[in-house]
Amino acid sequence: MLRVTRQAADPAGEIASLIHDSFAASEGPAEGARVGRLAAALLAGPAPAAEAFLAREGDALVGVVLFSPLAFSDDPRRVLLLSPMAVATGRQGEGIGQRLLGQALARLDAEGVDAVLTYGDPAFYGRLGFRPLDQRETAPPFPLSMPQGWLGRPPGGEASGALPPMRGTSRCAAPLSDPALW
Repeated sequence: MLRVTRQAADPAGEIASLIHDSFAASEGPAEGARVGRLAAALLAGPAPAAEAFLAREGDALVGVVLFSPLAFSDDPRRVLLLSPMAVATGRQGEGIGQRLLGQALARLDAEGVDAVLTYGDPAFYGRLGFRPLDQRETAPPFPLSMPQGWLGRPPGGEASGALPPMRGTSRCAAPLSDPALW
């Protein structure tokens, strides 16, 4: 049975390890190492820059999604950036990612998060209410190499309609402030 929990730090490196292994299997060892380091940096220190939602079956970690603050200079809304997300390599294709993300988004909606943005696969994230964003109206922190991957989701997802543009320039957590990630 899949159990979703929330965690603000990764003292044992279990989360970063799952992310590393997943990205290494799909994108190659260099990308696995880069995204694993990113996850470790987001969850490090006494004040982590991100929170993780974890999917477990028994004691086994089978999926993870990280959320960090994304601030817009002229917009007071509470916005989170979803990045990275991974499912254990031997468990992909079972719907774990969708269930994990669906439960995480429901909790964030209940807490009053105004929007969740991500830079990822429109086909996957579209199933959970994410829609393409115009980067002229909702500016990413850095220029995008694949603009079609800039996506946003208002509270409640698809049912609540389009996400209004975010005003001003955006600023992400320090570990994500690398133009090469965008």
